Amino acid sequence: MLKFISMNLFMMFMFKNKSYYFYSNLIFMMLFMFQFYWSSYLFINLSYFFGLDLLSFFLIMLTFWVTCLMILSSELIFTNNNKSMFFMFNLLMLMWLLILSFLSLSLLGFYLFFESSLIPTLFLILGWGYQPERLQAGIYLLFYTLFVSLPMFISIIYMYSNNSLIYMNYMNFFYLNILFYMSLVLAFLVKIPMFLLHLWLPKAHVEAPISGSMILAGIMLKLGGYGLIRVMEIFMLKGMTLNYIWMVISLIGGIYVSMICLSQVDLKSLIAYSSVVHMGMMLIGLLTLNYWGMLGSLKLMIGHGLCSSGLFCLANMVYERNSSRSLLLNKGLLNLMPSLCLWWFLLSISNMASPISLNLLGEISLLNSIMSWNYKIMILLMLMSFFSAIYTLYLYSYSQHGKFYSGIFSYFNGYLREFMILFLHWYPLNILFLKGNMMVWF
Repeated sequence: MLKFISMNLFMMFMFKNKSYYFYSNLIFMMLFMFQFYWSSYLFINLSYFFGLDLLSFFLIMLTFWVTCLMILSSELIFTNNNKSMFFMFNLLMLMWLLILSFLSLSLLGFYLFFESSLIPTLFLILGWGYQPERLQAGIYLLFYTLFVSLPMFISIIYMYSNNSLIYMNYMNFFYLNILFYMSLVLAFLVKIPMFLLHLWLPKAHVEAPISGSMILAGIMLKLGGYGLIRVMEIFMLKGMTLNYIWMVISLIGGIYVSMICLSQVDLKSLIAYSSVVHMGMMLIGLLTLNYWGMLGSLKLMIGHGLCSSGLFCLANMVYERNSSRSLLLNKGLLNLMPSLCLWWFLLSISNMASPISLNLLGEISLLNSIMSWNYKIMILLMLMSFFSAIYTLYLYSYSQHGKFYSGIFSYFNGYLREFMILFLHWYPLNILFLKGNMMVWF
C-alpha cells in the first residue's frame, strides 16, 4: 500500500504548471493499479498499521473514482485561475486522508485520519463556496462533528490504557458500559448523518462548490457507515438491546425528511435531504446486525456515492448556465438542454432504486434484513420507499417539464467533458448490478 500513499504524496508537491487533466489521468492510473488488489480472501496486504479487506477495497476504489471526477467537474476554478494550485493540493490531501482512514487497522489511527479529513473539506467550503453563509455552514460542519468526537477519543484512550489494544480486527471483547456505546456510536451517527443530527448536511451542501458536494455525498458520509461496521462488533451485546433507538429515529425521520424534500425549491438542498433518507435506510439495515444488512449497506453506500454525486454534477451544470438553482426558475429544461434531460432521467431513476442500479440491489438486501428483524415495520418501510420515488419524480418533472422562464435565453447544450463525467457516474452504478457477488465475504 505504500506505493499508493507515496504516489499521492508525490502528486501533492508536483502540481506546478500542470493541466488538471494530468492529475485526473494519474488518479485513473492509480485506480487501475489498485483494482488488481481485489481478492475474495478476508484480509490482504496486512502490515503493522494498514491492511485491506473487501469493505476497505470498495470504499477506496470509490474514493479514487469520485476524486478524479471532482477534478474534471471543477473546470471553472482552473480556467479562471481561482487559487487553482491550492485547490488541487486540497483535493489531493483530502484523497490521501480518506485512503488512510479506510486502510487503518488501529482505531486511534482511524480516528485521527477521520477527523483530519474535516480540515480540507472546511477549506473547500470556505474558500470556493458560493454565498456569505458558507462561514456558518463550515462552523456547523466542524462543531457537529468535533462535539461528539471528543468522547470517542477519550473512550479509545481508555480502552488502550486498560487493554493495550486498539486494533479493530482483534476487538472481540464486549464492553457492556452504555457510556462507551454512546461515545463511540454517536460520532458515526453524526457523520452518516442520522435524522436529528443531520442539520449540518444541507447547509454544507448548499454552500459548498461542486467538488465539496461530490466528496461530501460520495465519500464523507460513508465514513460513518464504515466506522459503525468496524466498531459494532465491540458492542454486539449492548447493540442488541439499544440499537432499536437509532433504528426507530431513522425510520420515522426518513419518512419525515422525504416530506421535507417535497417542499424544497433549491436543487442542491433537495438532493442533500434525499441523502439523509438513503443513509437512514442504510443505518436501519446495518443496525439489525445481520449479514444481509451489512452487505446491503455496503452496496447502498457505493450506489448512493455514485448516484448522489452525479445528481450534484447535474445541478451544478444547470447553475453554471442559469446562475440559479431554484426550481421556480429552472423549469422546462427539456426545451433548453434536451441532451442533459436523458442524464437527469437516468440518474433520477437510479436515485429511486429502479432496475438495474446498484441502489436496487442494496435496498433489496436491506429490506430483507429489516423485515427479518421485525416484520411489523413493513408499513413504514413501504411509506419510506414510496416517498423516495415521489420526491425523485418531483425533482425530475419540475425541472424538465413546464414553461421555461422567458429571461433564460438559448445557450450551448453541453460539453463533451460534462457528458463524460455523467457517463462515468452512471456506468459503474449500473454495471456493478451484474457483479453483486463481488461484494460478498466468503
